[in-house]
Amino acid sequence: MSISILGAGAFGTALAISLARTGQPVSLWAHDPDHVAAMQTDRENTKRLAGHPFPDSLTVTNSFGPADTLLIATPMQKLAEFAAEHSVALSGKVLVACCKGIDLATNRGPIATLAHHCPDATPAILTGPSFAHDIAAGLPTALTLACADDKIGEDLQEQLSTNNLRLYRTTDTTGAELGGALKNVVAIACGATIGAGFGESARAAIMTRGYAEMQRLAQTFGANPLTLSGLSGFGDLALTCTSAQSRNYAFGLSLGRNEPFDPNITVEGAKTAIAVSNVAKLHKVDMPLATVVADILLQKITVSEAMKALLSRPLKKE
Repeated sequence: MSISILGAGAFGTALAISLARTGQPVSLWAHDPDHVAAMQTDRENTKRLAGHPFPDSLTVTNSFGPADTLLIATPMQKLAEFAAEHSVALSGKVLVACCKGIDLATNRGPIATLAHHCPDATPAILTGPSFAHDIAAGLPTALTLACADDKIGEDLQEQLSTNNLRLYRTTDTTGAELGGALKNVVAIACGATIGAGFGESARAAIMTRGYAEMQRLAQTFGANPLTLSGLSGFGDLALTCTSAQSRNYAFGLSLGRNEPFDPNITVEGAKTAIAVSNVAKLHKVDMPLATVVADILLQKITVSEAMKALLSRPLKKE
């Protein structure tokens, strides 16, 4: 089976490099012809992931090939547009979403978005604690692969595992995609907490209560709570809430410090926070942390006011 990665951002490029190191043919697709030409000449993605040369079996293209397995590594807020535009080419394929979040316009996650626009395809999601530079450098990384069809999931697990990339599979696609989406919201809150000078103890509290919110919303939509205790939930939460390599955490730091943040950097958790807040209100799920993050982003409250709001809530059992 052949593999194509659609989207030449840092994460898509890292996956392409790791998979191509096995010697199997892998294609990396980008929509910008100039970007494609530069990668073909340089044999690395100097624009998004500099310092990681391409293996010989990795080809770069701006046209869809005949691959059976397509890894879609576009940002979450662009996924619906991408799937709609290329629905004919994606039809009948195995589509593995490699993004994390909830679509602000539709409240859909990656799986539902792909199923809506490509009903004849088989959707799956690859998620979990990972930084692109680590994967591209060949450092050990473990991820969750979620597919409702366990046989296809098993085939994907074999196909997409490499010497440094270890995949664990599940059929709980809802839990896997919500874990990946919601941890970004908590990471923004943790970054803001440290940026504002509230301290490490406050961050630990935010992580813990944020995890409780993740569990509540996931179970509301029928997810297995054990999925959230795995790589796609707890594992990803631990990574992104503690490292400035995380875009969401770094964005939160800038909020807490009241500093500008590079608008060219994709922060999946920003729009997801607003979408999650809307979903929580619609389904009457108690998610105070996600709500205050959304209110900060909508400039309704400051970081200090958000912390005061959380601390002044009625006392309760854990």
